[in-house]
Amino acid sequence: MEHSMEYKKDARRTLLLVDDESTNLQVLRHTLQAQYRLLFAKDGPTALSLVRKERPDLILLDIMMPGMSGYEVCEILKRDEDTRAIPVIFVTALSQVADEHKGLELGAVDYITKPFNPPVVQARVRTHLSLVQAGEVLETRLRIIRCLGAAAEYRDNETGLHIVRMSHYAWRLAREVGYSEEAADELLNAAPMHDVGKIGIPDAVLLKPGKLDAAEWAIMRQHTVIGARIIGEHRSSLLRLAATIALRHHEKWDGSGYPDGLAGEAIPHAARIVALVDVFDALTSVRPYKPAWPVEDAVAHIRKESGRHFDPELVEAFVRCLPDILEFRERWADEPEPQELDQVR
Repeated sequence: MEHSMEYKKDARRTLLLVDDESTNLQVLRHTLQAQYRLLFAKDGPTALSLVRKERPDLILLDIMMPGMSGYEVCEILKRDEDTRAIPVIFVTALSQVADEHKGLELGAVDYITKPFNPPVVQARVRTHLSLVQAGEVLETRLRIIRCLGAAAEYRDNETGLHIVRMSHYAWRLAREVGYSEEAADELLNAAPMHDVGKIGIPDAVLLKPGKLDAAEWAIMRQHTVIGARIIGEHRSSLLRLAATIALRHHEKWDGSGYPDGLAGEAIPHAARIVALVDVFDALTSVRPYKPAWPVEDAVAHIRKESGRHFDPELVEAFVRCLPDILEFRERWADEPEPQELDQVR
């Protein structure tokens, strides 16, 4: 089988060094060539062309250049969706606080003054490449989480848009009840894994068209434990949260849920949020076994279950932010399939 993917022959990180003075480029070359693959440009247009062609991991950019200044180059890079994430370190003889402030305002991550101090240049480059790598690891982790979440939904004959909607509902409800932006974002990214344990449920149970009997329900309820097991134990706060949600999102406020019959505030708060928004989206979505409920009926059901299934404070907060929830619902609405339309009829 032929593969079209291209692999870099040189696995080192790539730096683009931009300076109109050859002497400065030589100093940087001697400072950095042992650890990195280097590209060179002596003016702004050449630098921009190399960026688009080579996609460097970091740019060391002089400010005072004839024709196009480093400031202008940086502005162009930061306006472009494809290049804005590349870290830029300004390297310049300008040393006034105002100059440094302007560079950072334009989106540069650091500022090194000439004449160069090689250990300082090496340390700054190493630091910012480490930050880039950490960001790449986080992005990869988030993509894996979303893929596993979507796999679980498709395994259950549901749409992958369910996890998009309910995770955004969870984010909005978390913000409503006082979560910081960072904590709400973590919940947004952990929530898609809530039903990953369904991957481990036999088809005969998971895909049964009729009602489950007692023995089958006992098997189905194991998806919470299986989900926590799949995610495992990690130092990452994101994965710890995902495991907690997978295990606890079917616990109920009155203690009648599963797997352990936790009640009230013994149920982790994030799991209480996911429990509510998961039910709301399930009720208001078409399923092979039912039509979508009207929003009014779904909200009435959630109000009815306040203090039984759901945390009463979260129910009130959910009603307060319902307009935003419905905007998310509209943005990621399912496209009805023919068999779903038949069910509605």
